[in-house]
Amino acid sequence: MAKWHGMSRRKPTGGRLKRPIRYRGKRKKEISSEKQFAFVADSNQNKLYRKHAGHQTVRVMNASHINVNIPSEGITKRVGISNIVENSADPNYVRRNIITKGAIAETELGLVRITSRPGMDGVVSGILID
Repeated sequence: MAKWHGMSRRKPTGGRLKRPIRYRGKRKKEISSEKQFAFVADSNQNKLYRKHAGHQTVRVMNASHINVNIPSEGITKRVGISNIVENSADPNYVRRNIITKGAIAETELGLVRITSRPGMDGVVSGILID
């Protein structure tokens, strides 16, 4: 469900605002896009969103692979994700296998901390935890 980011028609005290904003309706540019989560799945799936002034952003919908940086070797490998082990953003995200920045994922190489923002960057990357 979309969320409206416009100005409220009420004051903090509960009274009405007598400004021109009170008489105008909601604008399309004030409505945010719907909440989309990046899930661990069998295939990769991205979605393009149109932003203001024709710009585009890419969001990860499903991810099966992750770009893992291995600091000890100085290389980056693309490996598969099996599931999410820990997520400090929300404990329910672990149960639902939702990928967010800071989440710890279990991969073929071991535990990996997600360093990218899948909803903003359109890619899933992380660093290997020793």
